[in-house]
Amino acid sequence: MRLAVCAEMVFADLPFTERVRRIHEAGFDVELWDSRTKDIGALKATGAVFSSMTGYTSGSLVDPDTADDVVRSAESLIPTALELGVSRMVVHPAELIEGHAARPVYRPTGQMWATGARTLERLGRLGEKYGVTFCLENLNTILDHPGIPLARAKDTLALVQAAGHPNARLMLDLYHAQMGEGNLIELVRSALPYLGEIQVADVPGRCEPGTGEINYAAVASALAEAGYEGTVGMEAYASGGSSSADGDAALEAFRAAFTVAAKAVA
Repeated sequence: MRLAVCAEMVFADLPFTERVRRIHEAGFDVELWDSRTKDIGALKATGAVFSSMTGYTSGSLVDPDTADDVVRSAESLIPTALELGVSRMVVHPAELIEGHAARPVYRPTGQMWATGARTLERLGRLGEKYGVTFCLENLNTILDHPGIPLARAKDTLALVQAAGHPNARLMLDLYHAQMGEGNLIELVRSALPYLGEIQVADVPGRCEPGTGEINYAAVASALAEAGYEGTVGMEAYASGGSSSADGDAALEAFRAAFTVAAKAVA
């Protein structure tokens, strides 16, 4: 397994490029969100490996009136992804504005299912053309993202299965899955053939593994036993705070959770 860290959520006392450099020097790949606000040349100069970035800027995957916007905006971001060497571009079941539903929907329809699968398949074809993979991320609607339809892990997995394209896969966020569904080990086993990447944070608090109720050592062992060799990304805050020392501690806790268990299986 490769390990990555989301630079948006740790080392908050540092400029963004310095966060990336710090993560890279600690031996991790780097995840980022909206690339439009970043100095791409400076990020590239750090020498970091960029694991994933947000893959669209407008539109809703499941809305027939705005699904074309998802595909258009995704294509507009591909040059940045290629410049940084990003292999996975992350999309969500519906449009988010500062993390919130742009147009809250609380009851999905059959049309949403059909539109979501078609749009995801279009993104898969786009990804195939440019050599990137679009990953649909599950979200929790209990706390962080109310009003996002088809956001549960079982729904996003079903959409990926329905799209049926190798360049359209699942970004399985275990923090969100624990908030809304639980049963994480069986979830990762069932999702394994469709995984693009796994993201982690603990519950409650969305901090590094070991700070909450999720037994990440057991999850890591299950992944190793299943032969998962993809990326696990920590999309989490440092429980100690925003200082560099707090960030270092969070990264080491993450590394320990996903290397000790894997070595034990090996």
